[in-house]
Amino acid sequence: MRTAYKCRAYPTPEQASVLNRTFGCARVVWNRTLAARHARYHVEGKSTSYAETDRALTEMKRLPELTFLNEVSSVPLQQTLRHQHTAMTGFFAKRARYPRYKSRHGRQCASYTRSAFRMRDGQLSLGKTPGTLRVVWSWPDVDVTVLDPSTVTVSRDPDGRWYVTFAVDVDAPDGPEPDGPEPAGQVVGVDLGLTDFAVLSQPVPGLTDDEGRIAHPKHMERRERRLKRYQRMMARKRKGSANRAKAKQKVARAHSRVRDARRDFLHKTSTALVRRLDAIAVEDLAVANMVRNRSLAKAISRTGWAEFRTLLAYKAHRDGRHLAVVDRWYPSSKTCSACGHLLATLSLGTRHWTCPSCGTRHDRDVNAAKNLVVAAGLAETKNACGADVRHEGQPSVQSAMNQEPSRVTGGTPRL
Repeated sequence: MRTAYKCRAYPTPEQASVLNRTFGCARVVWNRTLAARHARYHVEGKSTSYAETDRALTEMKRLPELTFLNEVSSVPLQQTLRHQHTAMTGFFAKRARYPRYKSRHGRQCASYTRSAFRMRDGQLSLGKTPGTLRVVWSWPDVDVTVLDPSTVTVSRDPDGRWYVTFAVDVDAPDGPEPDGPEPAGQVVGVDLGLTDFAVLSQPVPGLTDDEGRIAHPKHMERRERRLKRYQRMMARKRKGSANRAKAKQKVARAHSRVRDARRDFLHKTSTALVRRLDAIAVEDLAVANMVRNRSLAKAISRTGWAEFRTLLAYKAHRDGRHLAVVDRWYPSSKTCSACGHLLATLSLGTRHWTCPSCGTRHDRDVNAAKNLVVAAGLAETKNACGADVRHEGQPSVQSAMNQEPSRVTGGTPRL
């Protein structure tokens, strides 16, 4: 099991110069190798192995116009080739999209393995970088002096902030951590949305309101006016000028504030859910497909559903909680959580509806959250057979033959 610790770094001007050159060399190696892969595949119809790219890197360093590649540590350049090989493997396995060329204007990073860095008494030294890199450690429960990272990644965000990420290999726990949260005896379904960030099948004191809703923070909406002003200021600056560079950094910093606020909210919410609940059922949302809706793409992209799901998964595994992911095609909103009656259609604008079978009036989101608990097999009801549910960290549950709701009726019920 691998965990990572990311913290702020403050390099000296000399160290920043060396690291910036390293970023540039890694970017050149990535782009030239990717272009060679692309050309060979389309001309010869052959793929390129990692060993071939490694030999090409040796030849690349001998070219007169690329002699600057020898001025930086060779390990980040080799790691760049490994990352590209992993990206290509994921693409051909249909797990990821085709790798793109790297730009100097985005986030820059370089990875060092054990042969290219030294960690002594909490002091970090990188290959061909003068002095020790100042790092601010942010985990008081972890002793940095005994830390034994396998990989160190140095990165620089567009807003000018530097970070160091320590990847550490640890033994996977057989159960929850000894100092983890005690069993809470509560099971909920979580329905993610846009009006409210999340709606739970039952209220959780201190986390939700009386209806089980977690309000949407809308970080981007609150800062969008200032961001637009910074972007207009940058647009008026001449390209390539120092003033444009300063304005561009202000825009990047404004984006960073939104990103940091969103990430802080997602971390706090996911931690609170995992620590207060024994089991959580969520829907397997296809965010990449949902953003194709031009009317909702902007709002969906600002919410952070995919990152929230990732945080829930690893925190539930770490603390010994149970996370069930319900199939995305399960009709959670159209199924009555009281009697199991299934509607034929239910428009997105219908937020409340009355079941034509039992007469129960439902809030769309609360009803969906309750049905997620049933579909995940976490509730003792007649439909709780656990079909079409993927349990995080466990083998997939096979679809059940009797997972059949009640009869379907046409149209939207009368409100």
